[in-house]
Amino acid sequence: MQSFKAWMKGFWPAPMMVSFSERVLSCMGAVLGLLFSGWLSYEVLGNASPWLIAPMGASAVLLFAVPASPLAQPWSIIGGNLISALIGVTCATVLGHDAWVAALAGGLAIAAMFALRCLHPPGGAVALTAVLAGPQVAELGYHFALYPVGLNSLGLLLIALLFNNALRRQYPHRPLEHGNLHKTRDPLPRERLGFTPDDLSAVLEARGELLDISREDLEEIFLQTEARAYQRRFGEVRCADIMSRDVQTLSPLTGLDAARARLYEHRLTALPVVNAEGQLLGMLGLHEVLQAPADAEDVSTCMRREVPSCRADWPVTDLLQMLTDADMHQVPVIDDARRVVGIVSQSDLLAAIFRMALQGSGAAAAGS
Repeated sequence: MQSFKAWMKGFWPAPMMVSFSERVLSCMGAVLGLLFSGWLSYEVLGNASPWLIAPMGASAVLLFAVPASPLAQPWSIIGGNLISALIGVTCATVLGHDAWVAALAGGLAIAAMFALRCLHPPGGAVALTAVLAGPQVAELGYHFALYPVGLNSLGLLLIALLFNNALRRQYPHRPLEHGNLHKTRDPLPRERLGFTPDDLSAVLEARGELLDISREDLEEIFLQTEARAYQRRFGEVRCADIMSRDVQTLSPLTGLDAARARLYEHRLTALPVVNAEGQLLGMLGLHEVLQAPADAEDVSTCMRREVPSCRADWPVTDLLQMLTDADMHQVPVIDDARRVVGIVSQSDLLAAIFRMALQGSGAAAAGS
């Protein structure tokens, strides 16, 4: 009885962790995408052909409601819809327009999309449309794959690229990459404890089913969950609690010889570069000094301009990934005006983690 109740619970919809603003944006994007796709097709085709087909509504759901999905990427919509249309037309031409032909076309379309790595659920509907939509579609023959299917898909994709990126939704979606910056065979520091990418790959392979999320995104979610749990366990130590406040800085006009002497004098591997107002402009490290061109005279010619930074009120656990996986060993702490107010090094972070671990073990001992 209990197993039956558990099975029945599977029919109840799970809550959707999507903000109200994301839901509104998804609806707006779908409206704009379908309007543009329909308008474009009508302008090109007029009344001589079906200018907007129903499966595009399903494509719009993916491109605007779940743009990070592997099923919603550009090759998925273009390749998935086109190959499905070609298979549907072929089946209809050779075998006719019966229901069993539509079923066969849908199955073959899925097989082809798997093989070509362009799985797109609306493609199954496109294949069925090619078989069952009636004489108007049948008369188009293989032109059906180009118009309206290809034209509709391109119109939707164009709006998805413009709309999603204008709203800072990364599209096409690219998973975060955490390569070994030191170019050695050692795993990244955060992968030497806890689960590894190989562990995750083995579990996914054992499951053997398709998940509507990339392996890289799934790994990133797990890692962020681990960091959040670690933060909850060890408390809310902030960057302001551990940062160095007497920060040595460089001006972009500081000569390289003077910068090198400053690094050596303070036994540091990098120094922040600031303007006259103390605002962060970049970092100069030993690597930049060694790689500086022979004719370089001052810091501005070789400093690193894109550098990670943090705020004083950030939990120190937010710096774990910055200071373990990246090639930066110091993170500047900036205020709202981007003025450097401190710096956190790997040594500062290690000392904080050691202190939190001692406090955690002491509290556990007291509780027992």
